[in-house]
Amino acid sequence: MRRRDFITLVGGATAGWPLAARAQQPMPRIGHLAFGIGGGSAEDAFRQGLRDFGYVEGQNLSVEYRRTGETSQLDSFAAELIELNLVVIVAAGSQATRALLRQTKTIPIVTLSSDPVGLGFVASLAKPGGNVTGVSLLAPEISGKRLALLKQLYPTIARVAVLWNPDDPSVRASLEETQVAAASLALSLQVSETRNAEEIDGAVLAAANAHSEAVVLLPTPLFDRAAGQIAKLATEKQLPTIYFNKESVEAGILLSYGPSLLATIRRQPYFVDRIIKGTKPADLPVEEPTKFELAINLKTAKALGLTVPQSLLATADEVIE
Repeated sequence: MRRRDFITLVGGATAGWPLAARAQQPMPRIGHLAFGIGGGSAEDAFRQGLRDFGYVEGQNLSVEYRRTGETSQLDSFAAELIELNLVVIVAAGSQATRALLRQTKTIPIVTLSSDPVGLGFVASLAKPGGNVTGVSLLAPEISGKRLALLKQLYPTIARVAVLWNPDDPSVRASLEETQVAAASLALSLQVSETRNAEEIDGAVLAAANAHSEAVVLLPTPLFDRAAGQIAKLATEKQLPTIYFNKESVEAGILLSYGPSLLATIRRQPYFVDRIIKGTKPADLPVEEPTKFELAINLKTAKALGLTVPQSLLATADEVIE
């Protein structure tokens, strides 16, 4: 063999080695545990977020999904994901995050939580310090703003029913902030514990029977799933309703104010990408929303006989007619 042919052969073979090695590298596997947040637009938002960072399921990334609306299934689904030896697990919701943390303090977790610091998931937003990072929904911090919006809509309001789920660890701080805001706005609160879908109708009816003039729903997956049910009964009882995401307004809730849920879900893959590339969760600051949305359902307002002030309409991000 001529020397030039030998060099060409060896050079060509060497050039092919990195490509072959890359082709043989295993596809990263991640997990996704959702409690009450999953399917439909939420799943689309997560997958779009993955595409934003160059990941396509089945091509260069494998995703193991587990979704449930039953608290009794959370621990078993979390255990299944832990056993799969995944690179990172995405947790949609505080309850999903807590279920995972009960079983691992080492596998990276990307949370979507109302209050990750208050719940002890991270040491601080800037320095998480453990195996959890992700996105905060700032639910407690903006609870008072919702009451202020309700007062702007209904200036003479004096008594408000508050529905919350005590089984959701993220909600207590929102309740406390709501109580503080109510005192400053001279509002009387009727607080009702609502642990499951079967208790929702009774809580709304109790609000009406107690002569409450509106219903405030504190953020929890239970109410995400039941928004349409709550809106229908509350409207029949002439009770304005306010929640935290615009998807609930599309289902018939009168008002919502909060960060874009889909935008925060779409942001979780940023943390997935960084962790896959070797960054530790402890070194990835938790992000907070920068944009908050006000949504108003004028159809519901009309059914309630309410005229929405122009000042509110002018600042609304979405108005459903």
